[in-house]
Amino acid sequence: MNKFGVNFMISKTKMSIFQSAIKVFSVNGYDGATMDDMAQEAGVAKGTLYYHFKSKEEIFKYIITEGMELIKEQLEAAAVREKDSLSKLKAICTLQLNLVNEKKDFFKVIMSQLWGQEMRQLELRDIIQKYICNLEKYIKEAIDDGLIKNGDPYFMAYTFFGALCSAAVYELINKDKNKNDIEDISESLMQNILHGIQA
Repeated sequence: MNKFGVNFMISKTKMSIFQSAIKVFSVNGYDGATMDDMAQEAGVAKGTLYYHFKSKEEIFKYIITEGMELIKEQLEAAAVREKDSLSKLKAICTLQLNLVNEKKDFFKVIMSQLWGQEMRQLELRDIIQKYICNLEKYIKEAIDDGLIKNGDPYFMAYTFFGALCSAAVYELINKDKNKNDIEDISESLMQNILHGIQA
């Protein structure tokens, strides 16, 4: 089990690079991050870093692709434990907001790179769109079950993702708040989202 919260079928070295790259990108930004910084943070030789990844761009793509895939897997695992579609949405909402609190550096990297026309930013938006499409299927299920209001499930999925972004911004600005404050905000956000769509 790694710090990201799931089991990784990759080498210990690559896992260390994954975690360290997230931290370096979060602290220094994409433009300020260097391969030297990542190697030093991971405690590996620069040659070892280049053995696994040829460039900073490749590392960035890896952490975003793998990170979002792991979040998707956690989301599906949380949903499958629930019996009805509304409970699934509540579980998904709670998980999303908790992940923002627990994985601050990762979401800071995502938020900082959502805009722009560089290839990495276009690819990030494509990954986010796929994640939102995954949320859409759970919302459509709840609509079909008559548990939430009839509407455009794709747009509603963006509402869910928007709440996650709001929580990430709150975390960034209010990082001095204690854990209980963050949990209260997360609960309020979840209730507001569900109140707006529940039938």
